[in-house]
Amino acid sequence: MSTIGFVGLGSMGAPIAGRLLQGHQVFGTNRTKEKASGLIERGLTWRDTPREVAAATPVVFSMVTDDAALAAITSGPDGILAGLNPGAVYVDMSTVSPQASRELAARVHALGATMIDAPVSGSVPSAEDGTLAIMAGGPDPAFRTVEPMLHQLGRSVTHVGANGQGLLLKLAINISLAAQMLAFSEGVLLAERGGIDPKLAVQAMTGSAIGSPMLKARAPLVLDLPEQAWFDVQLMRKDIRLALEAARESHVPLPAAMVADSMLGTAADLGYGHRDIAAFFEVLQRMAGPGQQAVKDAA
Repeated sequence: MSTIGFVGLGSMGAPIAGRLLQGHQVFGTNRTKEKASGLIERGLTWRDTPREVAAATPVVFSMVTDDAALAAITSGPDGILAGLNPGAVYVDMSTVSPQASRELAARVHALGATMIDAPVSGSVPSAEDGTLAIMAGGPDPAFRTVEPMLHQLGRSVTHVGANGQGLLLKLAINISLAAQMLAFSEGVLLAERGGIDPKLAVQAMTGSAIGSPMLKARAPLVLDLPEQAWFDVQLMRKDIRLALEAARESHVPLPAAMVADSMLGTAADLGYGHRDIAAFFEVLQRMAGPGQQAVKDAA
């Protein structure tokens, strides 16, 4: 049994930490302890600060929402870096700026430890059943140390290269995720407004050449948007903006990402910020206005 630390037990962090409880002793903390109550009942050992978690373990994981949250858990007298042991491996699974992650990796290295960025592709159900896709960046020896743990969390684990490159690949993947979801929603709406049963349209479209695993999994959410998001609009917009920022640094045009960013902004303005990205369909419906049949019925 290995001893592992985990900081950030939110909607994605909690199920990931839960899987690590299977065969490992896990020390954890979160901004609000209540969110960790279920994990504590299952055997997670609570610590009050990220520093205490890092001090107690040779391998520390974290999963938070953005650059600011990562800075909050790593810096200061109670941060991860204050408790990180020499020789430790720190694995950050957050989707943050590659540049911010590389700078943090340099600080970790200066303490005699090693950092791996290991962002994930997949939603809450994938985190729960261990079928995430994980892209890792960082030194090979440290990656080999944590690779068995990563395979416990993901169906696909790929060591991409140096620090920050796992994050860059994750952002590249999310461009397609957002663009596919938007294009699929556009197609369903076009079919619906042309008189085709939207359920039939969804079935036919996901059974065609465009039916990627992601679309097949999310298609039911398009016509019945859940209150609980798998991956919400606000987080996706953050990721797309990180991709656009990285693209500017590399002088790479990202027209699809720019359109996705605009539509995600519209979705947030309409109150869908914390709803799943399948909300694109409802957003497009509202932008289009009532259909012909609805106008006839109103008359």
